[in-house]
Amino acid sequence: MTGVTDVIDVTGVIDVIFVLHTAWIPLLVPFLVSPAGKRLASNLPPRQAMWLLTATAAGLAAASTCALALLIVPGATHLHVVAALGDLLTPLSSGSPDSVIATAVTAAALLVWCTARLVRGVRRRWTQLRHAGRLAAEADGELVVLPDEHPDAYALPGTPGRIVVTTGMLRALSAPEREVLLAHERAHLRERHHLFTAVVDLAGLCHPALRTLREPLAYALERSADEAAAGAVGSRRLTARAIGRAALATRSSAAAVRTRPASALSATAGPVPRRVAALLGHGAEDRMARHLARRAAALVLVACLALSAGASLQAADNLHDGIEVAQGETR
Repeated sequence: MTGVTDVIDVTGVIDVIFVLHTAWIPLLVPFLVSPAGKRLASNLPPRQAMWLLTATAAGLAAASTCALALLIVPGATHLHVVAALGDLLTPLSSGSPDSVIATAVTAAALLVWCTARLVRGVRRRWTQLRHAGRLAAEADGELVVLPDEHPDAYALPGTPGRIVVTTGMLRALSAPEREVLLAHERAHLRERHHLFTAVVDLAGLCHPALRTLREPLAYALERSADEAAAGAVGSRRLTARAIGRAALATRSSAAAVRTRPASALSATAGPVPRRVAALLGHGAEDRMARHLARRAAALVLVACLALSAGASLQAADNLHDGIEVAQGETR
């Protein structure tokens, strides 16, 4: 029995040390993605950027949540009920029990806090989508024209979605520019951009550093819709002019923005001057420099995602080995 206990004391401690160290990696990695995310949105093709940013946010949120759960286990094994349920001969420990228990309590508090925020966020987002769906269902066709002098236009998600535009916006644009605006909002609905926004917003509730991906994602979504509109009307210059004029008209009326539903996506959102410059090809860097920046930003995000996922899996595997040893099994 003494030999088994010696194995537990040595090997179990080593496993838990690995758990406590590797589990911190997914909690720290999200702080590295903000610069890469901004660079990626500016250099990668919009559709690729929005997919990569969303996948990164979701993956890092999942890994950080799993890391918090893994940090709870070593401290929880000091409770007699947990040790009995797991058939543990000795608690998992990597030093002072007080520090292990303190880490577990802190991780548990953070996990409960994040879970509560995530549940509220999902409910809020679901309520917004249901409200948007009810508004969309009340319309007879794809286009809804509101008798409002304040210029505004936005895509309202639903089944199916609707394009909402005010009479003030229609008067502010020429007929070809209106076609651009409708094509832009139609792209938002067709590609379900509101779902990408929802995923990144919810990921930000799991880890505060992931909120920084919201801005580059919004830019990528608008750029994707810009490119779709340019392809639909066959003119990048016309698209740039329409987006610019619509944004200027909306900026002159703050009331328009205040009346939009929370889930709406609009052609006038985000850094319009950057979007116009991208459509016209102004301010472009050297082709090789842009290519290198694109590859570097994408590589950083993929590396962060792989590192975070790998650390979570390694921590889980080490924890599993430590539990087996604490149960008296030899490896």
